Amino acid sequence: MHTDEKHLREMISQLDVLHEDALKLEKKFAHAIKDVHPSFRTSARNLLHYLALRQHDIRKLQENLARLGLSSLGRSEGHVLASLQSVHNMLCHLLDCKPTHKPTPVSHAESVELLEKHTSELLGARPKDRSTRIMVTFSTELAQDYELVKRMLLAGMDCARINCAHDDEQVWGAMVQSIRKAEKETGRSCKILMDLMGPKLRTGPLKPGPALLPIRPIQNELGQLVSPAKVWLAPAGVESDVPTDASLPVDEAWVAQLQEGDVLKFRDTRGRKRSFTVMQRKEKGVIAHLFKTSYLGTGTKLTINKKSALKRSTEVGDLPSSVAPIYLRKDNLLILTKAEEAGEPALYDAEGHIVKPAHIACTLPEVFSRAKAGQPILFDDGKIAGVIMNVSDDNLLVKITEAKESGSRLMHDKGINLPESDLQLNGLSEQDREHLAFVVKHADIVSLSFVNHPEMIEALHKELKRLKAPPRLGIILKIETKEGFRHLPHLLLTVMKNHPVGVMIARGDLAVECGWQRLAEVQEEILWITEAAHIPVVWATQVLESLAKKGRPSRAEITDAAMSQRADCVMLNKGPFVLRAVELLDDILKRMQEHQHKKTSMLRPLHVSELAMPGSEATDQAVQV
Repeated sequence: MHTDEKHLREMISQLDVLHEDALKLEKKFAHAIKDVHPSFRTSARNLLHYLALRQHDIRKLQENLARLGLSSLGRSEGHVLASLQSVHNMLCHLLDCKPTHKPTPVSHAESVELLEKHTSELLGARPKDRSTRIMVTFSTELAQDYELVKRMLLAGMDCARINCAHDDEQVWGAMVQSIRKAEKETGRSCKILMDLMGPKLRTGPLKPGPALLPIRPIQNELGQLVSPAKVWLAPAGVESDVPTDASLPVDEAWVAQLQEGDVLKFRDTRGRKRSFTVMQRKEKGVIAHLFKTSYLGTGTKLTINKKSALKRSTEVGDLPSSVAPIYLRKDNLLILTKAEEAGEPALYDAEGHIVKPAHIACTLPEVFSRAKAGQPILFDDGKIAGVIMNVSDDNLLVKITEAKESGSRLMHDKGINLPESDLQLNGLSEQDREHLAFVVKHADIVSLSFVNHPEMIEALHKELKRLKAPPRLGIILKIETKEGFRHLPHLLLTVMKNHPVGVMIARGDLAVECGWQRLAEVQEEILWITEAAHIPVVWATQVLESLAKKGRPSRAEITDAAMSQRADCVMLNKGPFVLRAVELLDDILKRMQEHQHKKTSMLRPLHVSELAMPGSEATDQAVQV
């Protein structure tokens, strides 16, 4: 037997093993396939075939197939058995052996159709000029800004995300009303996703500090002034009709005499001389500019810098209490408490030694029975890292291992991650159950946060059934923990009992849990597995974040946004420049779909490939993009 023929037969044998193992895993989980929604039966079978395929290391086989000019199975996610059979038959053709015609659950064309069908059923019809949908997270301000909602819809928003961790039913209702009104006026469709908070572990409240308001102008990296702070001065309870950076309550008669150009002098709480300049007179107040960072407190004295003033001075009225953050450095100790007591910074003696470590509460009591000494713990999206030194019924003693040299700030309501701890939070919280009553009446999709085990999905299914949720209500699983990623195949088979469904790659918490170095690898695996199940996936967290929040994107964010086209939907977070982010993302996705579909490069003609002699007219045309 020739060596080439021997290698061909070895490859055929390998393909046969892969095919047999795929069918074995399908048979093993036959009961799970039977339980899924009829729309997902074929997809569930293919998911199991793909998982069986990925239990093998087939890199050498792929290399050998590629050398023959055949498919290397690198794009087989959505149609595993069809791909194996196609390659098998091509090898048989080379050997003059009889090809096989075994039944396959889904062909390449059917795979594409299934994913598009499931995506449309969950996220709405495909936009006119692009395949990837755009989701936008709503901020509180959008409840009162209908025009911006309408403009985002016209700019390309396909889905609005309302986070139930913030605001209340009144605000959510106003957002829903604006979205539905904008749909009617524009003729464009917008799905509404409502995001259940889930069992998120967060820091508790901090002890109130003095009534203090820091006001900071915008500065560049060199500390140079970019823009003054805009401050609203008016009687207590009177709000400005334009956005400002801060608001100070002052005496009504005193502010009534102010005119444009007046200079208001004061000493801030640090004793530093500062001044406001009145720039605009309103009916019941003024807008003033502040050019240097200042700290103002209740009772700070403001004085008009002109002798003609009827009343030259006044005092700043009652300001809300400030919150003193906990500053943590490497090797500091922090006590995490079960009791809901206000957190406090560490206490030091006269020599600078810590008398009492800093302490702060956490929101989930399950931590104290599940966490173990030696396990890592992270705060505020991984900005602060530590290791658990000791565990008791009421406290965790944490030693900080990573923080800024100058000290990292830990505030109230910041996330806590325990990537090595199985907290077994498998049910719905009471708060999530309360929010679901609103969700089933107003939303098109409900998103389940921090889902780690199938039992949590079963609890959601049960609650939706109790609330008589409409059959059209979709479910999206947010994969944001190491545990959730580890159990992803079981989570998918469980959620597929419902229809329609999707998955969100919540890259913020996922990066903290799995490690930044593994994020790219993890999100790739989620993209592969969801495509195998013909389930749409949402690419989320910090997409064009600098643009949405500061008005200018970074180069890395543009590349990230371009890569996001491989998902079925991309989520933008809230920010003052979110409309610009929607417009830019819409343009990027339209451009990138000409070059990429999922993992496949789309080879449209390239202008730079039109070669001509330098300086010719053809060259000038070729370099135009």
